[in-house]
Amino acid sequence: MKNIEKLRNYMRKEKIDAFIIPSNDTHFSEYVADYWKCREWLSGFTGSAATVVVTSRKAALWTDSRYFLQAENELEGSGIELKKMGLKNTETIIEWLHENLTAKAKIGIDEKLFSIAEFDDLQTQLQKFQLIHTADPFVEIWENRPKMPENKAFLLNIKFSGKTTAEKLSEIEKSLGETKNTVYVISALDEIAWLFNIRGSDINYNPTAIAYGVIDFPNLHLYIDTKKISNEDKKNLSENKITLHEYGDFTRFAENIDNKKTVIINPKKTSLYIYNILQKSNLKIKTERNLNGVISSLKAIKNRTEISGFRRAMIADGTALVKLFIWIEENIGKIKITELDVSAKLHEFRAMDKFFVGESFETISAYAEHGAIVHYEPTPETNAEIKKQNFLLLDSGGQYLNGTTDVTRTIHLGIPTAKQKLDYTFVLKGNIALSMAKFPKGTRGTQLDILARQYLCAAGKNYMHGTGHGVGHFLNVHEGTQSIRMNENPVALEYGMITSNEPGVYVAGEYGIRTENLILCKPYKTTDFGEFMQFETITLAPIDTKAINKKLLTNDEIDWLNTYHATVYKKLSPHLRTQEKRWLKKKTAKI
Repeated sequence: MKNIEKLRNYMRKEKIDAFIIPSNDTHFSEYVADYWKCREWLSGFTGSAATVVVTSRKAALWTDSRYFLQAENELEGSGIELKKMGLKNTETIIEWLHENLTAKAKIGIDEKLFSIAEFDDLQTQLQKFQLIHTADPFVEIWENRPKMPENKAFLLNIKFSGKTTAEKLSEIEKSLGETKNTVYVISALDEIAWLFNIRGSDINYNPTAIAYGVIDFPNLHLYIDTKKISNEDKKNLSENKITLHEYGDFTRFAENIDNKKTVIINPKKTSLYIYNILQKSNLKIKTERNLNGVISSLKAIKNRTEISGFRRAMIADGTALVKLFIWIEENIGKIKITELDVSAKLHEFRAMDKFFVGESFETISAYAEHGAIVHYEPTPETNAEIKKQNFLLLDSGGQYLNGTTDVTRTIHLGIPTAKQKLDYTFVLKGNIALSMAKFPKGTRGTQLDILARQYLCAAGKNYMHGTGHGVGHFLNVHEGTQSIRMNENPVALEYGMITSNEPGVYVAGEYGIRTENLILCKPYKTTDFGEFMQFETITLAPIDTKAINKKLLTNDEIDWLNTYHATVYKKLSPHLRTQEKRWLKKKTAKI
């Protein structure tokens, strides 16, 4: 409550009746550097996705189903009301503001933390109020605020990226069409990382560097803290005709663009702050025809080198998981093993690979009832001991120079009940059904989502998160443009896209189950009826068979699982010791 009162004092001084605080940074990243964790500092909620709204008397936080249980625990006693997004009786932020404010009330937002599209949407829905875009209030009220990140950045070798910046620039030009007298402003950090083949560590889990990118066709400009770049990389950038500028100089650049030029921006990924600067210069501003972004659309389709890298990363990742599961089996009941011990041990095994850089997200090591908290992250306070009694849900991923991984395995450490077997098997059947799908070119992920849910739904069960998200190549583990989920997404699946396949079921207070692999979209066949596509499961890790009710599996599902396990053994065994091979042979035996 103390931090909320600081914000309220600021609001009284500025004559603002309500303030909206999102979770993002000025580049609209999924995860943010500590400097931008204003919502977390204000509320105490540590999940990655939420919005807080504060008035003079009330405060509320909106988050999605991944964080319901976590938010309940972390908001307890804070005076902030939890609003569970997606549930029938949950009012939206807009509805709540209409209920709690009078006409002409002033609602404040930080113009650097709202995209143009978000601001336009707010303006439309809050017409009876005054929407005030201010400077960052946390500069004033957050004492000892962390500094802007200053971590080193580096250029990714073409042996990993597969394409030069010049080649990618050519693809962008082709996608945009006419680019004469055109300036393309890029704010999204993953898009900048992809175009300039640059990586960093300014944000946990996302190997990106805080920067702005500009294409003043045909010239390339990178705005970044230049102290982060080595002299060798500076030389390479210069040789590739990329001009380096200081990050802080981007505002001056935006203020001085030649008004004879057309500026292209993405309204979903460009801040209101930048847009206001560009408007003042009387520039012709165009929005991208593809609102997912030309760069994101190109980036989503992996090239041959990237796909080859993913395959190599999956071997490293699967090898680490095998070593971890053996370690758990050999030590459980002999020594105390906690959720955090599992996370640390997995990191140790992943770090054995020469291309390993770090985790792709905070490891979800969740024993028993903690598995029902979809995005549970163990802390010293919640760190449960793992025993031979229940499920351990392990959702984790690695960042490797040659790829990004995201894999979930749920293993039973005791004797599963009939109910647990039922749930486990329904989740597995959904995963297999999506893995085996054959579908016409042009199919959207929304059209395939029910394949993963069908068996759970038939039993009157469901999960509230999406079934699949795009995955970057040594980039963000969650990326667009494609998805597999109930909500409509107009983006069709295309050859070369890598997407997660992660159905699950969560029983509050008891356990959670999720089985996740990454799947590559590739050609199936072409007939008189057109082109057809399929998925290849590229994740390589044994699926626990202890909790399977085999009677519920069809022959095709059994064949798929046995074939998958044969592939896992074939690919991983050359990287294992003799004892480890024996263990994996047993775990991948035909059922």
